[in-house]
Amino acid sequence: MATSAPRSTYDSYRGRLETYFDRTARQNWVDLTSDTKVSGIRATVRAGRDRMRAMLLDWLPDDLTGMRILDAGCGTGSLAVAAAQLGAHVTAIDISRGLVDVARERAPSGLDIDWRVGDMLDPALGEFDHVVAMDSLIHYQTGDIVDVLASLAQRSPNIAFTFAPRTPLLAAMHATGKLFPKSDRAPAIVPVAEARLTRLLAQRLPSHRIAASERIVSGFYTSHAMMVSRG
Repeated sequence: MATSAPRSTYDSYRGRLETYFDRTARQNWVDLTSDTKVSGIRATVRAGRDRMRAMLLDWLPDDLTGMRILDAGCGTGSLAVAAAQLGAHVTAIDISRGLVDVARERAPSGLDIDWRVGDMLDPALGEFDHVVAMDSLIHYQTGDIVDVLASLAQRSPNIAFTFAPRTPLLAAMHATGKLFPKSDRAPAIVPVAEARLTRLLAQRLPSHRIAASERIVSGFYTSHAMMVSRG
């Protein structure tokens, strides 16, 4: 089992995403994850992300007291805060220092959250009862996603993650470079074929099973969530 994703692709995309979120679109994501009025398209994305976050939290135990949770790609921190409010010890990490700063400022006091800037695959982060990677792997090819999950699986028996499913609409948008509005162009979202992802997961993580799988569609937001669990 690999100890990390292939650095040639993983690191190059991490660098592009760090630049995008810290320099190009920081304020857009701050607005998207707040109550600030946004455009109609962004309102559907906000609603979809809210539904996705709620579903991923529902997949975790109702009582997280004493459990260690890794929020892998925490963004502005909504999921990390919700998990900590359920009693978890949360390590929340993102490549964007700007978004982590916002998350730290927004978080209520008294919660057990360790805010980090860096790589979700850093082995120094330790082991966890659950890992959640919400919309943080959507810029990677299928093989890279599986490599990331294989690395995380060495440190957690349960991983909930999301990917951009390959639908006719998303495939066409990806081919024409329109998965983001032109003014907000980011590194491309990569549509992933669910059947191929499932097949590769079975090959690379034979000790894990797919414990949950569900898709959220909300206007411009389409994302598919899976949970893989050991045993």
